[in-house]
Amino acid sequence: MPTLWLVVSLLVLSAVGYVLGRQRAVASAGGNVKDLHSLPSYYGHNVAFTTLTPALGLLAVWLLAQPMVIESRVSGMIPESIIPESSSLSLVMSDVRRVAEGLELAVTQGALSEGEAGALDANTTDVRALLGDLGVALGSDVKPGILAAAQAYRGLNTTGTTVMAVLVGLVALVGLSWSYMRTHKDFRARNVVEKGVMSLLIFAASLAILTTIGIVLSMFFETINFFGLHSFADFFFGTTWAPNFRGDSELSILPLLWGTLFISVIALLVAVPIGLFAAIYLSEYAGPAVRAVAKPLLEILAGIPTIVYGLFALLTVGPMLISLFGKGGAFGVEWMTGATSVLTAGVVMGIMLIPFVSSLSDDIINAVPQAMRDGSLGLGATKSETIRQVVLPAALPGIVGAVLLAASRAIGETMIVVMGAGAIAKFSANPLESMTTITTRIVSQLTGDTDFASPETLVAFALGLSLFVLTLGLNVLALYIVRKYREQYD
Repeated sequence: MPTLWLVVSLLVLSAVGYVLGRQRAVASAGGNVKDLHSLPSYYGHNVAFTTLTPALGLLAVWLLAQPMVIESRVSGMIPESIIPESSSLSLVMSDVRRVAEGLELAVTQGALSEGEAGALDANTTDVRALLGDLGVALGSDVKPGILAAAQAYRGLNTTGTTVMAVLVGLVALVGLSWSYMRTHKDFRARNVVEKGVMSLLIFAASLAILTTIGIVLSMFFETINFFGLHSFADFFFGTTWAPNFRGDSELSILPLLWGTLFISVIALLVAVPIGLFAAIYLSEYAGPAVRAVAKPLLEILAGIPTIVYGLFALLTVGPMLISLFGKGGAFGVEWMTGATSVLTAGVVMGIMLIPFVSSLSDDIINAVPQAMRDGSLGLGATKSETIRQVVLPAALPGIVGAVLLAASRAIGETMIVVMGAGAIAKFSANPLESMTTITTRIVSQLTGDTDFASPETLVAFALGLSLFVLTLGLNVLALYIVRKYREQYD
């Protein structure tokens, strides 16, 4: 909340700077706007940007650095004697943060004063019960060492926030004063503002790239830590996935990769024919009225949350398949024992991918020039022959690219396979059996209180990096095919 008010204050101050800068520029020209180098609005924008941009930059850096500095200082205050044998410093720090947040909530709601929160003693006060009454749930009683660290954490956070507000305000005022004083009728405000906007655009583009690089590097370094604790050969060439947090784990990616690819292939077998046929109908056969209704209705599937698809798989598609392939089913043979299976997840994922394939294919087919269709029809070909022999071959590179992009989307799906495919990592060619995927195991390994020093947790980063490389390869292949074989039309 203090940060929000600080941002609002900066926006108000920049608006004031805009008005002052505009007025000063006009006044310096004696009220004659024609004597100004730039339009009056540029002078106002210059003052507003100079007020807002450095202050927001300092605020962003401070908000990123402050938690890390406080974590480092408070973690050094925690004695090793209060860290349980089955726990770690990171888990203890999570308890410290929860207690600190609870104390802040107690002060905000008036349950404790600032002095009482700072002088609270775990030996004489049931801190867990006190914070529980305020809705802050703690897993165990608060030890004196944890309470002292939480009080220090809260104090440092409060001090840091206050200092941040003062410094950010000073930077904004200095920027306002400096830009206001240099505003006069000969000042090249337009050039300065346009260069500033260009710098912001470059920063925005660079930020997206740097974020991607940061994500990859974070996974890469944790993957290196994993391979320092676990065999490289077992991960890539083993045949068993059997994590055991007590040691002696077998962590091979191959069973997970098999399940991922198996489910993705079934999903593509469902999505590609239906999506492609829907795209052909909408672009070649449907009239404007039908297309205006059918295309938005088809694309509604893309807006449904994946958790809803997961429920659909678990409650509808799975029981339906059991009625066909389960005990006492239509075929009289028990091929399927539960609602979760590769086929369940694959079918539902394919339904989810239909609008993805359909929309991309529709745009690609519509990009084929009408002159090619007219030429084919003029030579005596039927409409279906024109589509098969002219339109689809011309659009094929784009369609292949759309299919590969859909495949990368299927490989990275999580919620549908969590609820529809099961959690068994194994090799099997039977689509009616339960299996699991890479994304499901990543969620499982990082769920709950985890120790990031164990290979059973760090394996999630190795799995994530492998999945990233796989999907990146598919995307690069799709772009290569589209660019190499794309036809250029006038």
